[in-house]
Amino acid sequence: MATEEIKNNNSIQKEFQILLDQDFKDRKLKENEIIKATVSEITKNFVVVDCKAKMEGMIPVEEFQNDKEFEKLKIGSQIDVYLERIESFKGEIIISREKARKMKTWKKMEKVFETQEEMTGYITGKVKGGFITNVEGLPCFMPSSQIDVRPLKRVDHLMNTPVKVIATRIDKNRGNVCVSRRAVLEKSKNAEISEALKNIKEGDIVDNAIVKATTDWGIFLEINGIDALLHVSDLSHGRVKKPADLVTIGQKLKVKITKIDEKTNRVSASVKALTEDPFENIEKKYKVGEIYEGVVTKIMDYGCFVKIEDGVEGLIHSSELDWTNRNIKPNKVLSVSQKIKFKIASIDKDTKRISLSYKATLENPWDKIKDKIGKEVKIKINNITDKAIFGELTDSKLSGMLHYKEISYQENIENLKKFKKNEILSVKILEIKDDKIRFSKRALEKDPLDWFKENKKKVGDIITTRIHEVLKTGVKVAIDQDKRLIVTIRKADLAKDSADARPEVFSKDNALDAKITELDIESRKIKLSVKAAQIDEEKSLIAKFCEGATKAGATLKGIFEKAIGKKGKKEK
Repeated sequence: MATEEIKNNNSIQKEFQILLDQDFKDRKLKENEIIKATVSEITKNFVVVDCKAKMEGMIPVEEFQNDKEFEKLKIGSQIDVYLERIESFKGEIIISREKARKMKTWKKMEKVFETQEEMTGYITGKVKGGFITNVEGLPCFMPSSQIDVRPLKRVDHLMNTPVKVIATRIDKNRGNVCVSRRAVLEKSKNAEISEALKNIKEGDIVDNAIVKATTDWGIFLEINGIDALLHVSDLSHGRVKKPADLVTIGQKLKVKITKIDEKTNRVSASVKALTEDPFENIEKKYKVGEIYEGVVTKIMDYGCFVKIEDGVEGLIHSSELDWTNRNIKPNKVLSVSQKIKFKIASIDKDTKRISLSYKATLENPWDKIKDKIGKEVKIKINNITDKAIFGELTDSKLSGMLHYKEISYQENIENLKKFKKNEILSVKILEIKDDKIRFSKRALEKDPLDWFKENKKKVGDIITTRIHEVLKTGVKVAIDQDKRLIVTIRKADLAKDSADARPEVFSKDNALDAKITELDIESRKIKLSVKAAQIDEEKSLIAKFCEGATKAGATLKGIFEKAIGKKGKKEK
């Protein structure tokens, strides 16, 4: 009897085993995939689920805490789980609710990234550069700049609360996702603005534009719930230093809508568009060359701005501030708020630019100085350079140049070393050209070249000179007795015969006859030649004692002998 019962039990177990194996075979469980599981028991620490495997799986309750799913669970609830292993070395099935949620969310994230669909997330913590945001179980990164449309000092009110986000970047290789709350807010705001923009258009005049904020370059306005920009250049036809000086926060302004950008939903407004452009009839109000009054409003390195009337300003360039100094610093001549007279130099209506001159209203010292050309004046030395002295007239601030060649008639550059800064000199004004003065000190003295006029000497005349200095390349001779007129005779011009044209055969203070071959008083060029004088003397003797001697082949020696012989006979 017992033996039959054992046989029956074995046959039942085999039959059950066959049915069980067949059941598992039909279930087709695969690792690393999401499967359906039914909650069979809920304990304090685990949620027991039936995965239709050989045994039930156990999931820690912590995996259900992120989105409060645990509170909604009950026996019989179906959930998605991630099957890691069908059977571990202990014979247990290993599953995960959190990994299933992450995988499911990742697949969803890939779809919504393309469509830019909004998703709900929870900001759970702060990291370097941003925040960790849990989106349906998938940890994502939200940069600090993407948490709001404006920088937030505190974000406590957003922590662990549901926020709408959009996926902005997905890195499949690293499994990273970047999300943005700011994009959702801007999308919503843009939708509101687009709807509000339907009620306004370019050219509309708005009476209740509210000042929200001011910057150095403009004012932010709120027009019927829409943000608008009033640029500093649209505040007035004139120059505005700081918009904050004209308006206060909360003030209502009357403006004109000048531009609406449909792509960016940006609105531009203007105050000056409500008033007439003062440059429209500017040429009728003001004439070029006339003198008017205005107030200095701004001083720059290159000049001063002057207010002519409301909305109209002109520029006095630094070169138009002073007659004596074209590069003078404007702040040394004028100051802000100073009332001045000026002359209008030019008006450009198209560019809205007016050029003014301040010095044109002052006495021009150049007009007076022109009367002193050729007269003696006194200058104070301001600077000494390598080749000239620069000085300022003592009776005015006009400056000029005294070249080293104009110090003395010797034109010696070493003469510059004889003078010092701040020394007073007597000079003559030689020339005034392009507001530049040329002085001469030697012009106050008698010109050595006057000797030629006084003695009626000209080119071709033979004069007697005294050797002043013997050089290797020639000799220097003094023409006048005071030795103020020194001329160099070149070696080639010292004698007709090259054997006699040696400088060493000449001695200092010896008399030397030379012919004037070049004389230019203006350029101060003088050229003397002993050789030319000898040739002229030879021609003179030939002409005097033997006319036609050159035709008969006579020599100078024969002519001299013949002439001397005739002279001897007469003496006897």
